[in-house]
Amino acid sequence: QLQLVESGGGWVQPGGSLRLSCAASGFTLDYYAIGWFRQAPGKEREGVSCISRSGRSRNYPDSVKGRFTISRDNAKNTVYLQMNSLKPEDTAVYYCAAAKLESSWSLPRLNPDYEYDYWGQGTQVTVSS
Repeated sequence: QLQLVESGGGWVQPGGSLRLSCAASGFTLDYYAIGWFRQAPGKEREGVSCISRSGRSRNYPDSVKGRFTISRDNAKNTVYLQMNSLKPEDTAVYYCAAAKLESSWSLPRLNPDYEYDYWGQGTQVTVSS
C-alpha cells in the first residue's frame, strides 16, 4: 500500500519543540519533493514548509521562518519537520504531501491545491499552557 505516515505530534507548552516525521511506505521518496501543511479548526489548510528531492532547496512562509526546519533522510525514506519556539497559533493537524518532480532542485508550491501525489493522514500538534 502506497502511503505517507506522519508521527511525532503531541502536546507541548509555548516555547517548546517537537519534531514531526513523514515516512513513506510502498514507494521511495527519492523522486518526490515534500510539503508540510497544517490545518487548524475552522481554518483553511496552509503550507508551512517544503523541500526539494535533493534537500538543497527549501521554502518557508514568514509565519514559521526561523522557527521551523525541514530536512530529509532519503536513506530512511523519511522527511522531518523540526518545530521550535512553538506558539499557541501553531496548534493544528499537520500533514505531509509528496509531489513527484523531475528536477532534484525544484520545489512544489505550498498550496494544498497543487498536484501532490500522496497525502498523509495527519498528526495533531497542540501548543498550550
